[in-house]
Amino acid sequence: MDSYGTLLKQAREAKKISIETAAKDTSISSYYIEALENETTGVFHGEAYVVGFLRNYGDYLELDSQRLIKLYHNALTQEMPVPEGLIQKPKSSYFLPVIILSAIVVIAIAVLLTIYFKVYRPQQIEKQNTYAISNKVQEKIYELDEKPLTARIYVGDQIIVPTTDGSVVLTVNSDTNSRLGLQTPQGLQYFDLSETRELDVDGDGSVDIVVDVWEISSNENSRGAEVYIMLRDSAIVKNVDSTSIPISEGSKKQQTIILEDNRAYPFTLNATFRSPGVFRYAVDRKASQEGYYNSGDAVTLSANNRVRVWVANGNTVKFQIVAVGRTHDLEIAKAGEVIVEDIKWIRVDDFHYRLVVEELD
Repeated sequence: MDSYGTLLKQAREAKKISIETAAKDTSISSYYIEALENETTGVFHGEAYVVGFLRNYGDYLELDSQRLIKLYHNALTQEMPVPEGLIQKPKSSYFLPVIILSAIVVIAIAVLLTIYFKVYRPQQIEKQNTYAISNKVQEKIYELDEKPLTARIYVGDQIIVPTTDGSVVLTVNSDTNSRLGLQTPQGLQYFDLSETRELDVDGDGSVDIVVDVWEISSNENSRGAEVYIMLRDSAIVKNVDSTSIPISEGSKKQQTIILEDNRAYPFTLNATFRSPGVFRYAVDRKASQEGYYNSGDAVTLSANNRVRVWVANGNTVKFQIVAVGRTHDLEIAKAGEVIVEDIKWIRVDDFHYRLVVEELD
């Protein structure tokens, strides 16, 4: 008989997808993906997590998720121990009646458990999810300023955007499955996963904000959406003090140009961990910080002039630069090697600046 773990593993291997790739695509930790394939469900915090991950992972592998959940429930029923009182050795004079009675009780318990796990329990979980969505205790209100907003937002949350004609309120729409819906004075706007888009919120023809959707569930409103939102108005976004950037006299170190502009401005470095590892960084002139991060962890660093990063294994981290609404993926990772890089502004002349990645010894 097929097991849900075998079906998942065979489907992934048939599609030639690694566990790390599956974890990245589904936002499910590789630790939990391996647990599903090995059917070690004891690592999950509860049955609802197992069912939710089975549904998401099964859909990702184009399997029948309902069948996977059914196989999981069947396996769970089979693993439940028979009550101790039912397997005690009866007295010889009542051996046959006790066996018959025990069989009837076991069958009755199996029927009740099947009804519970296949009918009642899924309905309760669905009711709980619906209640959590429709009865959120308090919606949050975020007010944008010079610092970009990095947050997980939910249905009903509001974002206040300052404009030249006053503040504009955006509301997270109820339709957030697979995409983020923002209700604006100009109508309902949708944003897909990993989409970065400029938005005119007050209808004056100029861009007011930049919205970047980092993570969103394909079928659960209750998980909300992880977003990065920043003001785009040049009157609000600060320039970097150009005098703090010396004129470059030419570097013999290997450099990769990220972007060029006639001014320098603050930028953000996003580091997302594909697998566990040690990561150290220093922002501008501040002291360096170091930590150990697990797969799926993320670090966001905002800098004016420079970010220096040290990575014990270059392939464990994915880097992304966000500068005034433009997003750039950095391909600086080297598998198995220690990486030391500077991401910084250099000044070519008084009217020409470059944001570069410079490899250090």
